Amino acid sequence: MIGLLSGKLIDKDFSGCLLDVNGVGYEVLIPLSTFDVLPLNEEKVTLFIHTAVREDAITLYGFASKAEKQLFQQLIGVSGVGGKLALNVLSAMPAASFCAAVASGDVKTLSRINGVGKRTAERLIVELKGKLADVDPAAAPPENGSDAADAAAALEQLGFKKDAVNKTINTLLAELPPAECTVENLIRSALLKLNF
Repeated sequence: MIGLLSGKLIDKDFSGCLLDVNGVGYEVLIPLSTFDVLPLNEEKVTLFIHTAVREDAITLYGFASKAEKQLFQQLIGVSGVGGKLALNVLSAMPAASFCAAVASGDVKTLSRINGVGKRTAERLIVELKGKLADVDPAAAPPENGSDAADAAAALEQLGFKKDAVNKTINTLLAELPPAECTVENLIRSALLKLNF
């Protein structure tokens, strides 16, 4: 399987690009988020590739970041979601925003994506909830045995969703000086952010 392509950009449009890799031209389908960061034609580019093989076609999907590729692979793992719809999702919103919408169960936001109705949005939430920490590192749980982990556990007991808690705690750890990252301080600051 092709997992990465590095070569000269020959042509591009909003839905795909043509890469010359050592004299071989590869047609690659891309989301808008990748199109936005592509260089000018004739310049070198590297894309993370997902290869989809069917009886009648081999399709290459390209992404500017590993996180986008991982999210695409999670999306096509959801029943009823194919490559085209997964590209629509990535074109409609940044990966971090999509992860946040799934974590918070925001059906309304997901339903606004072209091709995603209410039912599909609900299915995305049910099937992807808790599976996106690799895609969005901010959703990863804090290290066990730390003040951050204790604060996260306390917030979950108060009824806040795990993904939202992890993101908030990780944000606070990045913002606050280490001396202020006590259990009490983290809980107090997280409550202000989570209830905003």
